Amino acid sequence: MSPDRTAAADALIPQTHPFRQHLGRVAAVNAERPHRAWTPADGPIPALYLSHGAPPTFEDPGWMTELHTWARDLPRPTAILIVSAHWESAPLALSGAAGAELVYDFGGFAPLYYRMRYDTPDAGDLARQVTGLMPQTVGSGRGLDHGAWVPLKVMYPEADIPVLQLSIPTHDATTLLALGERLRPLREQGVLVVGSGFMTHGLQFLTRAMLQGHVPGWSADFDAWAADALARGDVDELAGFRDRAPGMPYAHPTVEHFTPLFITLGAASDPAAAVTTAIDGFSIGLAKRSFHIV
Repeated sequence: MSPDRTAAADALIPQTHPFRQHLGRVAAVNAERPHRAWTPADGPIPALYLSHGAPPTFEDPGWMTELHTWARDLPRPTAILIVSAHWESAPLALSGAAGAELVYDFGGFAPLYYRMRYDTPDAGDLARQVTGLMPQTVGSGRGLDHGAWVPLKVMYPEADIPVLQLSIPTHDATTLLALGERLRPLREQGVLVVGSGFMTHGLQFLTRAMLQGHVPGWSADFDAWAADALARGDVDELAGFRDRAPGMPYAHPTVEHFTPLFITLGAASDPAAAVTTAIDGFSIGLAKRSFHIV
C-alpha cells in the first residue's frame, strides 16, 4: 500500500479546511529543513504519551502545530509502535499489515473524516521485532483506530513511516509497566513507542460552558496532580491514580485513556525520570498534556 493513496485522499479535502492548511505548513517546513532521521548515534529514541483527540483535532490549527512541532523536534523514527486507548484486547495483539483499513471508531462527524486515509509502508520488520520480544503476541487483521491514526496523521502526514498498533491487554499499572519494559529494546533501533490516550477524558461530564472553553475543576485538578507526579518521577503515585488523584472519577470514569501512560513510562530507560512536557493546556475542557521520556 502506498502513501500516494493518502496524498490523493488529502487532495480532496477543501483548501479552506484547517487540516489542508496544516499540510501546506508541513510542506513548507519540510522544504526549508528536511526532518533528520534517527541514527544509532542518537541513542534510544524517546517514548511518548500523547493526548490524541478525535476528528476535531483536524480543525484545531494550534493543536496540530503543537503535535507536528513535537514530532519534528525528535529524530524521524525508523518505525512507530502505538498503543491506543481504543483497542482493549487480551492476549496481546498486533494490527494488520500495510493495507488494513482504518477503523473509523467515531460518529456524528463530517463525511470527509470517514474518507481520510493513512496508508503507511509495510511494517513486517517491526512485527518480527515485536513478536521476537513478546512471542505470545498474536496477529490481527485490524487496522489503526482513531487513537492511532488521528495524531499520527497530524504528526507524520506523509505516511512514510511503518506503523503497527499493539492492543492494551489490561489496565493494571504494574503489568503495563512491565510490558513497556519489554519494549525498551525497540527504542534502541529508533522505533517510537507511543502510548495514546487523553490526560483527562470525562466526556459525559462536560457542559455547554466547558465545550465553549471553560475548564472544569476536576480536569484542571487531575492535570495538575499528574504534572506534579510526572515531574517528580513518582510512578507509585501515578499508579495509585484511582484513589489518589483529585478529580476522580470525573477525570476518568473509565481508565483506558490514562493507562497507556504506564506503557510509555515502562519503555523509558528510567521510568522514574522526569518527563519532558511537549503539550499542555485544554481542549473542550479536557487536558491535552503530552510528554516524552528517555
